[in-house]
Amino acid sequence: MEQRLAPAEPIYDAAHLARNPANFTALTPLGFLARAAATYPDKIAVIDGARHFTYREFYARCCRFADALRRRGIASGDTVAVMAPNVPALLEAHYGVPMAGAVLNALNYRLDARSIAFILAHGAPRLLITDREFAPLASEALRELGRDIAVVEIDDGVTASALGGVDYEDFLAEGDMAAPWSPPADEWAAITLNYTSGTTGNPKGALYSHRSTLLHTFAIALPDALNLSARDTILPVVPMFHVNAWGLPYAAAMVGSKMVMPGAALDGKSLYELFENEKVSLSAGVPTVWQGLLTYTESNNLKFSTMNRTVIGGSACPPAMIKLFQEKYGVQVLHAWGMTEMSPVGTVGTLKAKEFELPPAQRQAVQHKQGRAIFGVDFKIIGDDGAELPWDGNAFGDLLVRGPWVIREYFKGEGGNPLHGGWFPTGDVSNIDARGYMQITDRSKDVIKSGGEWISSIDIENVAMSHPAVAMAACIAARHPKWDERPLLVVVKKPGVDVTREQILAHFEGKVAKWQVPDDVVFTDSIPLGATGKMLKAKLREQFKDYRLPTA
Repeated sequence: MEQRLAPAEPIYDAAHLARNPANFTALTPLGFLARAAATYPDKIAVIDGARHFTYREFYARCCRFADALRRRGIASGDTVAVMAPNVPALLEAHYGVPMAGAVLNALNYRLDARSIAFILAHGAPRLLITDREFAPLASEALRELGRDIAVVEIDDGVTASALGGVDYEDFLAEGDMAAPWSPPADEWAAITLNYTSGTTGNPKGALYSHRSTLLHTFAIALPDALNLSARDTILPVVPMFHVNAWGLPYAAAMVGSKMVMPGAALDGKSLYELFENEKVSLSAGVPTVWQGLLTYTESNNLKFSTMNRTVIGGSACPPAMIKLFQEKYGVQVLHAWGMTEMSPVGTVGTLKAKEFELPPAQRQAVQHKQGRAIFGVDFKIIGDDGAELPWDGNAFGDLLVRGPWVIREYFKGEGGNPLHGGWFPTGDVSNIDARGYMQITDRSKDVIKSGGEWISSIDIENVAMSHPAVAMAACIAARHPKWDERPLLVVVKKPGVDVTREQILAHFEGKVAKWQVPDDVVFTDSIPLGATGKMLKAKLREQFKDYRLPTA
């Protein structure tokens, strides 16, 4: 992570940048914020409850952040860890930390203390900035780590100081906004360190460079990707610890969008009120979050007045959710796919001109796929023999990717070289049709192998989620003496409704082949979710490892 910085140059303030923008010779996203401060100095850049920062003010705070780090001895190549929800301090860290030549590691506060201690030991940060809401978790992780790290605390307005660290605003006051900083001399230098949220083993680190981050930002902002502009107001529901909120902190500054910080309140009511009060036009998050929002809007007969599109990724979006968002609420769903190892965006489900001419049902069938590769990403599917499979929409195999923001290896070489002839194996099973639309049929570890045939757990879940009484559904493999594995459906009912096993199974009639219909349905109060909102099927498989199917 060693950084090689250029000699100190005059501060890149708005006036300086307007006179001499060519000074940003290295490919770095730091230029996005400096340009925004010059181009949109008085435009609201960040909204956090009652606080509003213009781009000029936001830039100044990031400059103070960088200088405060240097005054505390943070040097080029050092790591700074931040554990906070989507609040301005974490957004400021995305710029202030690399402006000081350091590397940002946004910590996943949904992990347990042991996992956070592992990441702190692995990433070796010199400074930990934490929201006071997570002070108990941070304290336990530091005890587990067994060594002290300097701490800065973000005042959440509720929790008293528990770590004895300096207050974040006092920390910022230590810095001089006029102190000089320089873009990196080496665009391949590290900018952020992100850890996977895998359900087995320790998290693995993915280290991104200034160059790869800038290229990724260019690609996701394009019209056939997220179609971002200065006219947008963006609310990232996806946490910034989740692969830099899918690149939105950088993309917003690049195009001059307004960013709304939701904090920790991600319930349906809080999100809806933020969307309406701040006139949000675009948001992004995982399906489980949108389920809560739609439950609230449906229960209260509400509509969205300004939100016109939402990016849904992290796991496959149920077709019923796409249909509800688009047909009832007029919100375009951008079904997306990616990985921490890909910085993260790989595909977005924007339609081509011909698809817009299709009847609604056929058009939505295309949107059920994860979409087309954005510029910069190549993908292919291979069979068990390693041979590349055709793009015919039928053949499915292991999905491999490559591109300028796809990692070559994990941080510190964990797990050896994962590449497969220069391609990164994603662990997903998918097909690709002749038009280039890719569809994830399953994770390789989740696919159900029944009598030599594969059954997609995602397909089964999508059908189950279309039942009006189902709030959440997960399909896992259960052991079978004849077929080896058969699908078992685990269902959470919607509040106040009742449904039987027989009614759920009858719902599959005509929607999948008869041999793919689950052998049984189990009702439960909740389905375990991971740190990024994904269903933890490994835990379900462990829970039901001894389950006896009625057909067994």
